Amino acid sequence: MQYLPATSRVVWLALGCAVLAGCTTVGPDFKTPAAPTVANYTRQPLPAQTASAPGPQGAAQRFDTATHIAADWWRVYRSAALDGLVQTALRNSPTLAAAQATLRQAQQTYAAQAGSTLYPTVGGKLGVSRQQSNAASLGQSSNATNTFNLYNVGVAVNYNFDLFGGNRRALEALAAQADYQRYQLDAARLTLAANVVTAAFTQAQLAAQIAASESILQAQESQLDIARKRFELGAAARSDVLSLQTQVEQTRAGIPPLRNRLEQTDHLLAVLLGQAPGAADVPRFDLAGFTLPQTLPLVVPSALVQQRPDVQASAALLHAATAQYGVAVSNLYPQINLSAGLSTQALTAGALFGPGSAVWSLAGSLAQPLFNAGLKAGANAAEASLQAAGANYQQTVLQALRNVADVLRALDNDAQTLRAQAAADDAAQQSLQLVEQQYKLGAASYLQLLTAQQQAQQTRINLIAAQAARLTDSAALFQAMGGGVVGAAVETAAAH
Repeated sequence: MQYLPATSRVVWLALGCAVLAGCTTVGPDFKTPAAPTVANYTRQPLPAQTASAPGPQGAAQRFDTATHIAADWWRVYRSAALDGLVQTALRNSPTLAAAQATLRQAQQTYAAQAGSTLYPTVGGKLGVSRQQSNAASLGQSSNATNTFNLYNVGVAVNYNFDLFGGNRRALEALAAQADYQRYQLDAARLTLAANVVTAAFTQAQLAAQIAASESILQAQESQLDIARKRFELGAAARSDVLSLQTQVEQTRAGIPPLRNRLEQTDHLLAVLLGQAPGAADVPRFDLAGFTLPQTLPLVVPSALVQQRPDVQASAALLHAATAQYGVAVSNLYPQINLSAGLSTQALTAGALFGPGSAVWSLAGSLAQPLFNAGLKAGANAAEASLQAAGANYQQTVLQALRNVADVLRALDNDAQTLRAQAAADDAAQQSLQLVEQQYKLGAASYLQLLTAQQQAQQTRINLIAAQAARLTDSAALFQAMGGGVVGAAVETAAAH
């Protein structure tokens, strides 16, 4: 049985102690922030369900407490065209492609850093040189010279013992940065889907408002034609004709801005789909083609932070700041570096691995900062950055709660608006029909007719806007709840 020399035993004992000491990690450990303690999103309790109204998008909606939001939440509108549009956008969007590439970059940065710090670095070397030396270099007075070739092959190993966890904290920060980019990708998916859905609703709204305006314009032009004939027969004054013509042109002038907004919405949809506006074939939507969801999921405030990607991204930044503070603190403590080398040298290639050709080295160093005021300042700066990240996280949570509260109130208030607009539209249409009949019988003036037409036009446009608002509010709630993208990302990762 062979025993190690005393010097070797000392070296290996020192290495073992260093490994055990490497379990120490300075700086605070990251702890997930506590969930919000509030029980409700709004100060006043929500009604059991929203108001209802007659006609499309007028159904009452109720809130159902949920723990999970469907990743494909847009399917609740039961529109195959909308489903296809969102899927195309998620598949072709350059914004998502950039976010995915940024995530891969963060992941590979972590992998590169882990590979160079968690494990020893090993390098190989193969070299040959031709040298000439003289006796003077050896302290001899002779003029003799010696010319020879020198071959060498070697392996070098270097390792930094992470005595106080600085390397591990740095890796922890990089991992948190990768998490941040992953949640940013989730947020980009959610925003893209919500933008496509909202744009589809806007397109349908504008198309309906244009159709309503054109219908009113056609009726006004018919009335204007009758008024002109009556003027030619002397049964109407020219001022009546001019007043009616003014109303016709005002109605006509209101249509191009609506068309402009509709075309801009089409261009927006094309870009969201990852296509040029001039080459995209954007489908046309109708408000009647969407089904208003009658049940809306509501995640409690304490669980909202786990559903929203923006809150999760902010938590990842807080995690990264915590780890970076640990890195700054570890710089105040000693650093241990070990290196070892084994090589062979010979005057001929054939003798490289022969007896007496081996050359080896083993070195260790311990560096302890004795005076460097900048290190303490760096730690203080990292601590301040950690405090800022904590405050930013709290603000992100507050903004998320406010976002949900705004949407919940909008759902109820816009439902009441739709009910009132539906009643106003019904009354305006009945009033217009009555005034038209009276006008034909000569019992109503042009002014009364114009007033009735203006009311009918405005109330119909407002009704369409109220119908679209209810659809948009529902989409906003799904987005405010996190849209299920976080859960979907976790499920996808688990499946692979």
